[in-house]
Amino acid sequence: MGTAVAWRAGVASDTGLVRDSNEDRYWIDADNGIFLVVDGVGGRAAGETAAETAVDVIRTQLADNEGDAELRVRRAIAAANNRIFEMAAVTEDLHGMACVLTLAVVEDDELVIGHVGDSRLYLIWNGGIRKLTPDHSPVGESEDSGELTEEQAMLHPRRNEVFRDVGTRPHQPGDAGFIEIRRCQFKPDAAFLLCSDGLSDLLPSAAIREIVERYGGDPGEVARELVEAANDAGGSDNVTALLVTGSEFHGRARHSTTRMLSAVPAAPRCSPLAGRVAFLIYGTLLGFLLGIALHAVKG
Repeated sequence: MGTAVAWRAGVASDTGLVRDSNEDRYWIDADNGIFLVVDGVGGRAAGETAAETAVDVIRTQLADNEGDAELRVRRAIAAANNRIFEMAAVTEDLHGMACVLTLAVVEDDELVIGHVGDSRLYLIWNGGIRKLTPDHSPVGESEDSGELTEEQAMLHPRRNEVFRDVGTRPHQPGDAGFIEIRRCQFKPDAAFLLCSDGLSDLLPSAAIREIVERYGGDPGEVARELVEAANDAGGSDNVTALLVTGSEFHGRARHSTTRMLSAVPAAPRCSPLAGRVAFLIYGTLLGFLLGIALHAVKG
């Protein structure tokens, strides 16, 4: 980490059209390849406090970039969890506060993801989109297993219930059933999107991919388009979109145009001789067909 930056990042976050405040938080440290989206749980003051605490603690923990990325991610999320739990235990107004989050760390060409809850990370590459983080919720499990379609899951009345969070009970970094770690290769012609469920509950993955592939060099502009699309679809929750694009990632529309133009064959050049030959063949064929027609009339 700390080497030449091989990506661009942009983010947009909005309260939405229904909520009074925005309990989402995010953090970008592009120089060190660290990207975080947090969605607060527990009501206005408590949710915002939980999300802000998670960002502050994770930022401090990851300032020491020595050691294995997975271990640092686990330690940072666990430290945030325990700080939130301790704060909630001593302040009545904060009782029950928690958050869900997705943390991504890029090292060289590898993406290390630490995930708790139902925020998401999508990988967009080669014309497709793939959800790399499982939703830690009953409905999310049913969707991931194929029992529910994406559309059915988005409309399910229990969509927002989660069985993993950051803050409601103390944890150690390696506790089973707490932090989900995923790893994947991050190619220079790929992009990845971290988002709160205010986006994924309102926009299907195909719509997200379509907007991301409008990318023209400014990931912040795409993030704003995603947030606007979620609000246009109802804006029922806070929404945050954080897009990271590889150095060679380009919108599909640009590539499609290039492929279309290159696929159109050049008009064939006919030499004078080829033209005369074609004319003679055409004339002969026309005469033959005319003869058959006249013979049929006479008969």
